[in-house]
Amino acid sequence: MTKTFPAMITLAAIVSATTANAPADAQVARSGYSLPLNLAMEAAAEAVRTCEASGYNVTATVVDSSGVVKLLAKGDHSTIHTKASSFRKAYTVVTMGPIFKFDATSRFVELVAKSPAGPALVSLPDILPLAGGVAVKRGDEIVAALGVGGAPGGDKDEACAEAGVAKIRERVTSASLGSTAKSAGN
Repeated sequence: MTKTFPAMITLAAIVSATTANAPADAQVARSGYSLPLNLAMEAAAEAVRTCEASGYNVTATVVDSSGVVKLLAKGDHSTIHTKASSFRKAYTVVTMGPIFKFDATSRFVELVAKSPAGPALVSLPDILPLAGGVAVKRGDEIVAALGVGGAPGGDKDEACAEAGVAKIRERVTSASLGSTAKSAGN
Protein backbone atom coordinates (compact mmCIF):
# COMPACT_ATOMS: atom_id res chain seq x y z
CA MET A 1 0.00 0.00 0.00
CA THR A 2 1.25 3.44 -0.83
CA LYS A 3 1.35 6.37 1.55
CA THR A 4 -1.37 8.11 -0.47
CA PHE A 5 -4.00 5.45 0.21
CA PRO A 6 -4.51 6.47 3.87
CA ALA A 7 -4.68 10.11 2.73
CA MET A 8 -7.37 9.19 0.19
CA ILE A 9 -9.39 7.38 2.87
CA THR A 10 -9.08 10.41 5.17
CA LEU A 11 -10.21 12.74 2.36
CA ALA A 12 -13.18 10.49 1.58
CA ALA A 13 -14.19 10.50 5.25
CA ILE A 14 -13.97 14.29 5.49
CA VAL A 15 -16.01 14.83 2.33
CA SER A 16 -18.58 12.23 3.47
CA ALA A 17 -18.88 13.88 6.86
CA THR A 18 -19.29 17.36 5.41
CA THR A 19 -21.90 16.23 2.89
CA ALA A 20 -23.88 13.86 5.11
CA ASN A 21 -26.74 16.34 5.55
CA ALA A 22 -26.83 17.41 1.90
CA PRO A 23 -29.59 16.06 -0.30
CA ALA A 24 -28.48 13.15 -2.46
CA ASP A 25 -29.36 15.03 -5.62
CA ALA A 26 -27.49 18.22 -4.70
CA GLN A 27 -25.33 18.12 -7.83
CA VAL A 28 -27.95 17.08 -10.34
CA ALA A 29 -30.70 19.31 -11.68
CA ARG A 30 -33.76 18.43 -9.64
CA SER A 31 -36.19 20.35 -11.82
CA GLY A 32 -34.95 19.01 -15.13
CA TYR A 33 -34.23 22.55 -16.31
CA SER A 34 -31.24 22.87 -18.60
CA LEU A 35 -29.78 26.28 -19.35
CA PRO A 36 -30.40 26.91 -23.05
CA LEU A 37 -27.31 27.43 -25.20
CA ASN A 38 -28.44 30.90 -26.31
CA LEU A 39 -28.56 32.07 -22.67
CA ALA A 40 -25.17 30.48 -21.93
CA MET A 41 -23.71 32.29 -24.95
CA GLU A 42 -25.25 35.58 -23.90
CA ALA A 43 -23.97 35.31 -20.31
CA ALA A 44 -20.45 34.35 -21.38
CA ALA A 45 -20.30 37.11 -23.99
CA GLU A 46 -21.44 39.69 -21.43
CA ALA A 47 -18.82 38.51 -18.93
CA VAL A 48 -16.04 38.75 -21.52
CA ARG A 49 -17.33 42.12 -22.74
CA THR A 50 -17.49 43.51 -19.19
CA CYS A 51 -13.91 42.46 -18.47
CA GLU A 52 -12.67 43.75 -21.84
CA ALA A 53 -14.22 47.15 -21.06
CA SER A 54 -11.89 47.27 -18.04
CA GLY A 55 -8.89 46.14 -20.07
CA TYR A 56 -8.91 42.48 -18.94
CA ASN A 57 -8.51 39.67 -21.45
CA VAL A 58 -10.47 36.74 -20.05
CA THR A 59 -12.10 33.44 -20.83
CA ALA A 60 -15.62 32.62 -19.66
CA THR A 61 -16.86 29.05 -19.21
CA VAL A 62 -20.42 27.93 -18.56
CA VAL A 63 -20.97 24.48 -17.04
CA ASP A 64 -24.24 22.63 -16.58
CA SER A 65 -25.53 21.33 -13.25
CA SER A 66 -23.29 18.26 -13.54
CA GLY A 67 -20.14 20.31 -14.11
CA VAL A 68 -19.90 19.50 -17.82
CA VAL A 69 -18.78 22.34 -20.09
CA LYS A 70 -21.69 23.78 -22.03
CA LEU A 71 -19.78 26.70 -23.50
CA LEU A 72 -16.25 28.06 -23.44
CA ALA A 73 -15.68 31.59 -24.74
CA LYS A 74 -12.01 32.50 -25.00
CA GLY A 75 -11.84 36.27 -25.21
CA ASP A 76 -9.49 37.95 -27.65
CA HIS A 77 -5.91 37.97 -26.39
CA SER A 78 -6.69 35.91 -23.28
CA THR A 79 -3.92 33.53 -22.29
CA ILE A 80 -4.08 29.74 -22.38
CA HIS A 81 -4.35 29.24 -18.60
CA THR A 82 -7.62 31.20 -18.52
CA LYS A 83 -9.39 28.21 -20.08
CA ALA A 84 -8.57 25.98 -17.10
CA SER A 85 -9.15 28.61 -14.41
CA SER A 86 -12.54 29.71 -15.78
CA PHE A 87 -13.70 26.07 -16.01
CA ARG A 88 -12.48 25.19 -12.52
CA LYS A 89 -14.20 28.21 -10.97
CA ALA A 90 -17.52 27.35 -12.62
CA TYR A 91 -17.10 23.67 -11.71
CA THR A 92 -16.41 24.57 -8.07
CA VAL A 93 -19.63 26.58 -7.81
CA VAL A 94 -21.85 23.98 -9.43
CA THR A 95 -20.42 20.97 -7.57
CA MET A 96 -19.70 22.46 -4.14
CA GLY A 97 -22.24 25.31 -4.03
CA PRO A 98 -25.32 23.11 -3.50
CA ILE A 99 -23.58 21.22 -0.70
CA PHE A 100 -22.07 24.17 1.18
CA LYS A 101 -24.75 26.73 0.24
CA PHE A 102 -22.75 29.32 -1.69
CA ASP A 103 -23.43 31.04 -5.02
CA ALA A 104 -19.98 32.43 -5.77
CA THR A 105 -16.45 31.09 -5.41
CA SER A 106 -15.48 34.06 -3.23
CA ARG A 107 -17.73 32.53 -0.55
CA PHE A 108 -16.02 29.16 -1.05
CA VAL A 109 -12.64 30.82 -0.48
CA GLU A 110 -13.96 32.08 2.88
CA LEU A 111 -15.32 28.63 3.76
CA VAL A 112 -12.05 26.90 2.92
CA ALA A 113 -10.05 29.37 5.02
CA LYS A 114 -12.22 28.68 8.11
CA SER A 115 -12.79 24.93 7.75
CA PRO A 116 -10.47 22.20 9.02
CA ALA A 117 -11.57 20.26 5.92
CA GLY A 118 -10.42 23.12 3.67
CA PRO A 119 -7.14 21.56 2.51
CA ALA A 120 -8.90 18.29 1.70
CA LEU A 121 -11.67 20.04 -0.24
CA VAL A 122 -9.27 22.01 -2.42
CA SER A 123 -7.26 18.88 -3.19
CA LEU A 124 -10.22 17.40 -5.07
CA PRO A 125 -9.87 17.38 -8.88
CA ASP A 126 -10.86 20.62 -10.62
CA ILE A 127 -11.81 22.45 -7.41
CA LEU A 128 -10.30 25.94 -7.36
CA PRO A 129 -10.55 28.22 -4.33
CA LEU A 130 -10.35 31.51 -6.23
CA ALA A 131 -13.05 34.11 -6.77
CA GLY A 132 -14.49 34.27 -10.27
CA GLY A 133 -17.30 31.71 -10.44
CA VAL A 134 -21.00 32.56 -10.07
CA ALA A 135 -24.04 30.28 -9.93
CA VAL A 136 -26.87 30.51 -12.43
CA LYS A 137 -29.95 29.81 -10.33
CA ARG A 138 -33.56 29.00 -11.07
CA GLY A 139 -35.32 29.61 -7.80
CA ASP A 140 -33.10 28.04 -5.14
CA GLU A 141 -31.57 25.51 -7.53
CA ILE A 142 -28.14 25.95 -9.13
CA VAL A 143 -28.75 24.96 -12.75
CA ALA A 144 -25.42 26.10 -14.20
CA ALA A 145 -22.41 28.24 -13.35
CA LEU A 146 -20.30 30.84 -15.12
CA GLY A 147 -16.59 31.05 -14.38
CA VAL A 148 -14.24 33.79 -15.54
CA GLY A 149 -10.45 33.69 -15.53
CA GLY A 150 -7.78 36.14 -16.62
CA ALA A 151 -8.38 39.45 -14.86
CA PRO A 152 -5.73 40.61 -12.40
CA GLY A 153 -7.55 39.30 -9.34
CA GLY A 154 -10.42 36.93 -8.72
CA ASP A 155 -12.61 39.76 -7.46
CA LYS A 156 -12.46 41.32 -10.93
CA ASP A 157 -13.19 37.95 -12.58
CA GLU A 158 -16.17 37.50 -10.27
CA ALA A 159 -17.55 40.96 -11.04
CA CYS A 160 -17.48 40.09 -14.74
CA ALA A 161 -19.09 36.68 -14.11
CA GLU A 162 -21.81 38.36 -12.05
CA ALA A 163 -22.46 40.80 -14.92
CA GLY A 164 -22.88 37.85 -17.27
CA VAL A 165 -25.29 36.04 -14.96
CA ALA A 166 -27.21 39.26 -14.27
CA LYS A 167 -27.77 39.65 -18.03
CA ILE A 168 -29.77 36.39 -18.17
CA ARG A 169 -31.06 36.03 -14.59
CA GLU A 170 -34.63 37.18 -15.19
CA ARG A 171 -35.10 34.88 -18.18
CA VAL A 172 -33.71 31.86 -16.29
CA THR A 173 -35.95 32.39 -13.26
CA SER A 174 -39.06 33.01 -15.37
CA ALA A 175 -38.51 30.06 -17.73
CA SER A 176 -41.16 27.38 -17.53
CA LEU A 177 -40.43 23.68 -17.83
CA GLY A 178 -42.76 23.52 -20.81
CA SER A 179 -40.73 26.05 -22.79
CA THR A 180 -37.52 24.22 -21.86
CA ALA A 181 -38.89 20.95 -23.21
CA LYS A 182 -39.87 22.67 -26.46
CA SER A 183 -36.40 24.22 -26.77
CA ALA A 184 -34.74 20.85 -26.19
CA GLY A 185 -36.76 19.29 -29.02
CA ASN A 186 -35.58 21.80 -31.64
